[in-house]
Amino acid sequence: MRNDGRPPLSYAEAGVDIDAGAEMVDRIKPLVRSTARPGADAEIGGFGGLFDLKAAGFKDPVLVAANDGVGTKVKIAIESGISDTVGIDLVAMCVNDLVVQGAEPLFFLDYFATGKLDPAEGESLVAGIAAGCREAGCALIGGETAEMPGLYHGRDYDLAGFAVGAAERGTLLPRADIAEGDVVLGRALERLLAGAAHRGREQARLGGRGALLGGRAARGGVAAADTHLCEERARRAAR
Repeated sequence: MRNDGRPPLSYAEAGVDIDAGAEMVDRIKPLVRSTARPGADAEIGGFGGLFDLKAAGFKDPVLVAANDGVGTKVKIAIESGISDTVGIDLVAMCVNDLVVQGAEPLFFLDYFATGKLDPAEGESLVAGIAAGCREAGCALIGGETAEMPGLYHGRDYDLAGFAVGAAERGTLLPRADIAEGDVVLGRALERLLAGAAHRGREQARLGGRGALLGGRAARGGVAAADTHLCEERARRAAR
């Protein structure tokens, strides 16, 4: 009871829609299952995600973990209404930091926070995350959705990602034999990396949104990882 004798506030009266959360979970289950791989069945619903390293074929693995976001590119997604590709960037930003160390991406978890949960938009965001996971070869084994009215304005939202990979002991990068004169291969990106989104927002305001978020952007996620790997090797070789 409240101090004035009235019944306590319900979640709905406090601005948190439990039914919308349950609907979103139902919507994303097939998307999550589409990321299954050896070591993970990609089923959600437990308190924690599971991954079986032995089933994935590892004998003496070293785990590599990374987390990241997409910076102000999430603002471009909000303002443009294009929400099904920014999740690909989220995965790429995290797995980039695994592959540059020679690790195979294994599994991914996401964090989605918003002021007012829209199950359809949440599904669209997870669709992009799932697409990025499939392309990176990692399973989406869990995540968190938080509806926090008062902290985020309206349907504004933010994303964070967490990725874990593995490499057999002794195979991590950089290798000791990297030397000046090694050949570095680069690959052009198809769209703007999340790290450059702060400047790109002005381009989006002037009508260049297609270059930032349009089209099928999944290939851009792979290119991001490939190019990041080449850049990291080049930096280390030049030291």
